[in-house]
Amino acid sequence: MTAIDVLLQRHEDGPDHGAPEVPTPLPSLHLTVVTCMDARIKVFDVFGLVHGEVHILRNAGGIVTDDVIRSLAISQRKLGTREVIVMQHTSCGMATFTDDEFRDDLAKDTGLKPTWAVEAFREVKDSVKQSLERVRRSPFIPYTDNVRGFVYDVQTAALTEVH
Repeated sequence: MTAIDVLLQRHEDGPDHGAPEVPTPLPSLHLTVVTCMDARIKVFDVFGLVHGEVHILRNAGGIVTDDVIRSLAISQRKLGTREVIVMQHTSCGMATFTDDEFRDDLAKDTGLKPTWAVEAFREVKDSVKQSLERVRRSPFIPYTDNVRGFVYDVQTAALTEVH
């Protein structure tokens, strides 16, 4: 049985019946959370969320990339969000290699270098600051007055704000 088969069986056996009590794609807290795809980050638990409250955007490192800007623009301009949290975390896999290493590995394996930036980092606080600036400076994001960044400690669950 594959991992996908396991998840499909869990879905069949589980309590998920959709979200009929959430009648709209507009998040009730008017907030978007940008965070890492790391499986240790339980976004709903970190913020005590319930379905329908926020948009959650996840990618490697929780980096604000062009695709995140795209999603934030749609979230704000068409779906009513007005605030953004960027939350990256300690012990992130993105801090375990460099852009050049990864690009070289891809080129060696495929014969092609990616056209996209890897954006590995060493210091998570600096990465959060850069992502915050990308949101604040984007001409496509109209609401930037309440954009805040945090580092989540995967060992202690502490949230530290980054300014």
